[in-house]
Amino acid sequence: MAKDKKKRKEIKRKLLHKYRLVILNESTFEEKISFKLNRLNVFVTGTMFIIVLIGLTTLIIAFTPLREYIPGYSSTKLKRQATDLTYKTDSLVTVLNYTNRYLDNVRKVLRGDIENNQTNRDSLFEQYKLDPASVDLSPIREDLLLREEVELEDKYNLFERDVENLGTLFFLPVNGTLTQGFDQKTKHYAVDIVAPRDTPVKSIADGTVLFAEWTTETGYVIIVEHQEGITSVYKHNGSLSKAQGDMVKAGEVIASIGNTGELTTGPHLHFELWRKGKPVDPQNYIDFN
Repeated sequence: MAKDKKKRKEIKRKLLHKYRLVILNESTFEEKISFKLNRLNVFVTGTMFIIVLIGLTTLIIAFTPLREYIPGYSSTKLKRQATDLTYKTDSLVTVLNYTNRYLDNVRKVLRGDIENNQTNRDSLFEQYKLDPASVDLSPIREDLLLREEVELEDKYNLFERDVENLGTLFFLPVNGTLTQGFDQKTKHYAVDIVAPRDTPVKSIADGTVLFAEWTTETGYVIIVEHQEGITSVYKHNGSLSKAQGDMVKAGEVIASIGNTGELTTGPHLHFELWRKGKPVDPQNYIDFN
């Protein structure tokens, strides 16, 4: 018991024993600064300094952008930005796929390529044929009313009328002389119209410019998309008045007659008309006389 008490007094004495910390001038040994210290003061002061340093470091990391440099740490804002960027990336991939398909279609129009899908429809539907004698084909009253309504709507629907009766459906693209017509056998899916250089070329109907650029073979080309899958193509122009994405009105000037491109022998307009991805004879839609 006495030994423990003596030991505690010894520890207390060592902790509270006074020491002097003196800073001397090395050359003159002049005393500059001196401190009276003991082990207890040094321990308490050092502990407080460490606690304050840890606290300041924690505050800096928690309330400044430095925390973002710690591996594995991410703020809510960064997570939200990462999520938004992921969604945008997916959207851009989808848009890129649609754009690639659009460019493929434009290339087909510029080259005059068409898909030759020849299918025997009779063989496809042979198994579904019915004997007409066994079917009652007399229309009911509701059917008659529906037919009358549809016929009335189609009467004023320009794009759904029979192709043979569309003589004056569209504006004339340019005033000139028709020198070559539509010929599917020779893959001339257009009509050629000769006119003086710089004669205005007009849009045949309201629409949106899909393509307006220079090509090696056909010079300045402009493609306009209209309603109901109708696309008009104007090649060998001398200049273009519209750019891709522009909205145009029927009869609005979009280019001028020229002689550009390798596949031309003089100022003229090579005019193509496509309907639902297939080339059609423009003379069935436009009166060139």
